[in-house]
Parts: sequence; C-alpha cells; structure tokens
Amino acid sequence: MQLNENTLTVLKNFAGINPNIVIESGNVLKTITEAKNVLAQAKLDQEFPSSMGIYDLNEFLAVLGLVDSPTLDFTDDYVIVNDASGRSKVKYYYSDPEILTSPQKDIVMPDADVSFVLDNETLNRLRKATATLGHQEISISGTSSGVLSLSVIDKNNATSNAFSIDVSGEYQGSDFNYVLNIGNLKIVPGDYDVSISSKLISHFVNKNSNLQYWIALEKSSETGV
Repeated sequence: MQLNENTLTVLKNFAGINPNIVIESGNVLKTITEAKNVLAQAKLDQEFPSSMGIYDLNEFLAVLGLVDSPTLDFTDDYVIVNDASGRSKVKYYYSDPEILTSPQKDIVMPDADVSFVLDNETLNRLRKATATLGHQEISISGTSSGVLSLSVIDKNNATSNAFSIDVSGEYQGSDFNYVLNIGNLKIVPGDYDVSISSKLISHFVNKNSNLQYWIALEKSSETGV
C-alpha cells in the first residue's frame, strides 16, 4: 500500500489533534483529543487492509520520510515500510489499542441553532487575528437585527482589542454568543459548512472532501443574551 497525498494530509492533521490513533481496516479514519473535546472523522479514497494502533503518529509520519516513495506491507504485529528501490526498510511495531485514546462512539449532532459557511479566506483571517492580537477565543454572535459576526476576543477583558468579520448564516431564537477556543480549531484548511447547537457543540463539514469535525464550545458561551 502506498499512502496518497489526501491520506497523508489527513494523518498529519490528526496527529495535531492526538498523537495516538487506532487505524481500522477500511477507509474511515477517526481521532479524538485526550480531553474529548474535539472529534474528527475522514472518509478516504483508499483503504487500509488491516487495523493497527500507533502511539506516536508524528513519529510514524517521520518514519515514512526515511525512505523514498514508501510502500507499506502489513503483518499482524507490525508494518514494514519499504523504499522504492528495495534497498532499505523500516519495521514499525503496532501499539496496543487498549492504551491508546481513540473514539469509542459516534456523535449524534443535535439540531442546529446556528448555521453558516466558513470559507478558507475567513478562516485564515481569524487565525491571523488570533496570532496578532494574542487572543484565544472566537465569538460567534447574532442579534435580532440579523447580523452574524465572528469575533476574535478576550472574554476576560472587556476593553481588549477585538477583530470581527460578518458572515452570512441562519439562526433561530434570541441573541446569542457562542465561544470557541482557537486551540480546538484543528481543521484542515478549506471551506466548511458549520452548525452550532445550544448544547455547546459545533460541527464543521468540509465542502470539498469527506472530512468533518465535532468541536465542543466553551462553557462561557451564552444564549438569549
């Protein structure tokens, strides 16, 4: 098996969510943070022939870089990473899935109270603003006037500098202010359909690939402000 660019992109992204991963046979990859506040799922365009547990996904990805055009041969206990010439290889042993943090069940997303499209340009501007201002929170707020605004804020300092950008979206009910920690926004760059529930969970669905994330919102979020 040779991992294609899409699979490698997903694995690199998942390594930033949790270095542990249990790869099941088939074409679906899942991961979850140790804090259980971010869950990600990808449906790949290639299939793994068998299951394996990896304790340090970043290390495994680095191992792939030790050989040219790596191909993977799976056994019951380890995977052999071969190079294209056949001159070098790496024997990489699996980890026991019992000691790894991995999703145990799927999330059933509650009905959405807010929905909007987050395009890649807006996502990049939000990330740049958090780095520039030194804030860690993104506020998703709406008012009875129909404006949906994404703001980079410091919830603990009412007089701190803030960046905001308006997006088109839909929502029901009264004013609200949902708060997302930028540290949990571990998503692959791209355009996303975003839905938010008053149960303090958000769902990001990539518009161009079979990739989705469920991200918990901060307890400081408010509805009916």
